[in-house]
Amino acid sequence: MEYLIGVDLGTTSTKAVLFDTEGHVIASANKGYKLYRDEPDMAEEDLNEIWEAFVDAMTEVVRGANGGKILGVSFSSAMHSLIAFDADWQPLTRVITWADTRAVKYTEELKSTGLGQEIYSKTGTPIHPMAPLSKMLWLKNEKPDVYNNAAHYLGIKEYLFHRLFGANKMDISIASGTGMFNIFNLDWDEQALEVTGIKKEQMPQAVEPYEMEKGMVAEYAAVMGLDIDTPFIYGAGDGPLSNLGVNAVQPGVAAVTIGTSGAIRVVTDAPKIDPKGRTFTYALDKDHWVVGGPVNNGGDVFRWARDKMFDAEKSTAALMGVDTYDLLTEIASKIPAGADGLLFHPYLGGERAPIWDANAKGSFFGLTHNHTRAHMVRAVLEGIIFNIYMVALALEEVVGDLKSVQATGGFARSALWRQMTADIFEQPVTVPTAFESGALAATVMAQKALGMVDSLDVIADMVGDSNTYAPNPENYEVYRELTPIFIRLARQLQTEYANIANFQRKHVKKEDK
Repeated sequence: MEYLIGVDLGTTSTKAVLFDTEGHVIASANKGYKLYRDEPDMAEEDLNEIWEAFVDAMTEVVRGANGGKILGVSFSSAMHSLIAFDADWQPLTRVITWADTRAVKYTEELKSTGLGQEIYSKTGTPIHPMAPLSKMLWLKNEKPDVYNNAAHYLGIKEYLFHRLFGANKMDISIASGTGMFNIFNLDWDEQALEVTGIKKEQMPQAVEPYEMEKGMVAEYAAVMGLDIDTPFIYGAGDGPLSNLGVNAVQPGVAAVTIGTSGAIRVVTDAPKIDPKGRTFTYALDKDHWVVGGPVNNGGDVFRWARDKMFDAEKSTAALMGVDTYDLLTEIASKIPAGADGLLFHPYLGGERAPIWDANAKGSFFGLTHNHTRAHMVRAVLEGIIFNIYMVALALEEVVGDLKSVQATGGFARSALWRQMTADIFEQPVTVPTAFESGALAATVMAQKALGMVDSLDVIADMVGDSNTYAPNPENYEVYRELTPIFIRLARQLQTEYANIANFQRKHVKKEDK
């Protein structure tokens, strides 16, 4: 038997999935790690914890091959991470993730000069603390010892490739999310380099997602049970690969993903820039570009609701032998659409699209004596979708009308969330039965890199059966009334986000870890 492995490097876990050459899942392993929030606005990961999770997950799925041949390993990776290394390749930082917003001050300064819009128009990455561009400005101003001693900058995936092969490369998909990469000439942008004071030599070599490495360190190959010449293909960013993984590559077909964070994206054949700076343009490869908007607040907000409002239900769920999230969605399903006029803005971790405000905070609006915790959890779920729908409205201005939605990510397992999405978008929502979309897409890129297929279109035969949810007229009539209130309120509250954020920075010394 012959197999391929897709590795999904996420914000809080790494998953490795073993596929046969037709895209069927043979085995999988998911290993978690901590997201460190030791101070307000911090969101970092530990390099050794990520490495151990990767090795453990790989070792487990390689065993699942039962001696079969591993044709290649390919990657889907969280975007926007940054690690600084000295000249001897010793790390000077932990992994500074996309969720880290400590660069907000320098981001706002860059946006106010007009240089931000100029750089965005060439890089396709909105000016926001998530981007390595902003993180480098923060290091320059707040961590001069790190900045002055940094000889190399990589992200999470590039760190693994460097440790495995000694490589210093970054695929153009990940590079297109740094805010430092010109998506029109496919090279590091001179203006972005000048603004940050970074030399081109400090950045990795930009390569195609189909680039591969062989000859890994023998010790690591032995631990994982791999031949040292097993090809490792770079793959791409998790957002672009999510579109490919659910076959959302046709014009007007949007992929909505909600994991820890979330996004909505559409594939185009060329980069498209939003004059208002609201959407991103990232590469899948040179011929496929993903235009969309990311949100900070997805499944992590649902987790917050579970932990802060329904802690007692964890024990109940355990006794019942069910997942706590399933119990909460069952509770929410008993409440009518619109939660009897209770709205929730899910900005617990600041926000990227559509408002691009790192100071944004969450809020309930419309609370009355009649509202219960059940209403609140329903409002939380709806608020996450309302927010992504706001992004969709901006996206339509850039790429045209959306025709349908393909759903992927953890939320796609919930029938209630799927129906909410169809009702709020007033679009059919299709959910492939295969949930490992990112890892599957990575292996399709591996097949193309290895010459096994000529086109990425083969994904259509691999995504499996799907279920489609049609909008419920009774529900979308309710959502039609609430959507404009949600949008207007988001804009009105933005006038106070900076003030309450500054208060919290002053008085809240440490967030929950």
